[in-house]
Amino acid sequence: MIVFDLQCREAACAWGETFEAWFRSSADYEEQSAAGLVQCPVCQSANIGKAPMAPNVPRKAADAPLAKLAAMQTELLKDSRWVGDQFTDTARAMHSGEVETSPVHGNATLEQAKSLAEDGIPVAPLLLPVTSPNQVN
Repeated sequence: MIVFDLQCREAACAWGETFEAWFRSSADYEEQSAAGLVQCPVCQSANIGKAPMAPNVPRKAADAPLAKLAAMQTELLKDSRWVGDQFTDTARAMHSGEVETSPVHGNATLEQAKSLAEDGIPVAPLLLPVTSPNQVN
């Protein structure tokens, strides 16, 4: 289905406003218009034409839910330090007091994450994959 904004072009018509009409296709509109089947809803004149229309532009990808999630995750990680594959060792060192505690993020296998949790070290998975800072364009 396609919707067109149409306008009566009859000079005697007091309407002068646009109205919507739905068609199966552009060709369907052309056929019905040529046959005089498309008429003004006020004066029933078939002197109808397409009114200027704004294009139907799809929403930007940034408005997509995944993009919003990625933006939220980026905001949450802005004060966190990337430790990459050293995440498990860093988390253990912070938990034992060997190094100062600070927000970090990095890589851990499921087994490593379970081991940290079993030892009382708080960890949480990120919603989306994170790219290492040295791999970002």
